[in-house]
Amino acid sequence: MKHIFVINPHAGGENHAESLAKEIEALAVDSEIYLTTGHLDATRYVDQYCRAHPSEAVRFYACGGDGTLNEVASGALPHPEAEMGCYPCGSGNDYVKYWPTADFRSLQALVEAPAMPVDLMRVRFDGQERHCINLMNLGFEAAVCRSMEIVRGKPLVGGKMAYTSGIVHSLFYGRHHPCRISVDGEAWHEGDMLLGSLANGRYAGGGYCCAPRSVNDDGLMEVMAVLPISVARFVSVIDLYKKGQHLDSTKMKDVVEYRRGRRVSIESDKPLWAALDGELVCSNHFDIENLSQAIRFAVPQK
Repeated sequence: MKHIFVINPHAGGENHAESLAKEIEALAVDSEIYLTTGHLDATRYVDQYCRAHPSEAVRFYACGGDGTLNEVASGALPHPEAEMGCYPCGSGNDYVKYWPTADFRSLQALVEAPAMPVDLMRVRFDGQERHCINLMNLGFEAAVCRSMEIVRGKPLVGGKMAYTSGIVHSLFYGRHHPCRISVDGEAWHEGDMLLGSLANGRYAGGGYCCAPRSVNDDGLMEVMAVLPISVARFVSVIDLYKKGQHLDSTKMKDVVEYRRGRRVSIESDKPLWAALDGELVCSNHFDIENLSQAIRFAVPQK
């Protein structure tokens, strides 16, 4: 099998390319390295490589954050012969937290890891088609992502503090998001919401367990909405949300809506921001379909 390491040299605010190249050279496998050059470049590269080598068994490793992972998955999706893995070196690295005991930072374990099928969301809006392997966040959490883009490179409030900084900013400017959501053809939510999420993974924002019941290979998305609450109440329950206890807590029972489904439609009278694995998009209408076991993903054994 060919092993191709797709490295985002800007992931996590640190260039890992040189150190990774030395480790990759020491592996006893047929390997190549590709350095991404910009937004969606990884998707283009993976797709073109597979088209040029249609019968080759190949595994692509997303070396970066969840955005790089998203792009590699999108490029590999049309090619059943392609597998993928992840070397997490971004700022969040949330998708791989689904497997808490797997050592994704060991290249040797990665190249030896078995690949298992996982689900992938297909997101359509405004004539575009994008994909999402971990989480699609709406409302407040998308507003947090917008704020993160502003502060990410700044001292004190940026880096690993960027998500927390984004939460503080969005508490005052991003708590109300009216929309209509249907799941598998049935009306499910109508009206204002604080935040919403569609999930195959479990974590967002560098460790917030927003989808604790998610199973990433069962063909179903976890669909959740939290209704607007006061700033004081938000502060009192944010720890429950971070620990993944919000679905079962009596403190949030009256403001949490939850179900599972294969297809979701979202409409809004005003443009609604959404984050696809942390990458921001905006539209009045989204159609999301969960593609069951669409990608083969390498998971290092304990």
